[in-house]
Amino acid sequence: MEQLIHRIQFHNDEMAFNQLYQQNVVKIFQFAYSFVKEKEIAEEIVNDVFVRLWLDRAKLDKIRNLTVYLYVAVKNASLNYLNRVSSRKNSFMTAYEQSFELFVLQPNPEQLMIGKQMKLSIDQAVNQLPPRCRVIFKMIREDNLTANEVAQILEISNKTVFAQLSIAIKKLEELVVKETKQS
Repeated sequence: MEQLIHRIQFHNDEMAFNQLYQQNVVKIFQFAYSFVKEKEIAEEIVNDVFVRLWLDRAKLDKIRNLTVYLYVAVKNASLNYLNRVSSRKNSFMTAYEQSFELFVLQPNPEQLMIGKQMKLSIDQAVNQLPPRCRVIFKMIREDNLTANEVAQILEISNKTVFAQLSIAIKKLEELVVKETKQS
């Protein structure tokens, strides 16, 4: 990533910028979508953040961690959007949209059905988590961010990140035990 940043900042390398965009756009879009819940708005927010990054490329070396910078910029832009369109300023992340696979399924119909049922159950359990807990779980499990990065992005302590992640894992474990007993 450092080479891309150097090429963008000092050589105005559009191909390097495109590569940086491609490496980050999906996870950043998912993060924006978790706030605004509208595909087009999330895309617009993400693209605005990347346009601003390109326009301010001369200052890229001042950014210590570009991944954290992108998440924080998207979070701030998303919250600004929500504040503009809603009188409820406390409307924080409300959904866990992307699914994840716990195991690889064989193309066996029975296993596919069990996998779909398990995925539905997990999604339901995750959707029942408190909003902040859902977002932290998604950022760590799906976006592969560290607890430190999540803490920086959400402006909370590492201890809070671990506590929220612990709640999520405990609830998911309870679900797995419950599903196993029913089978």
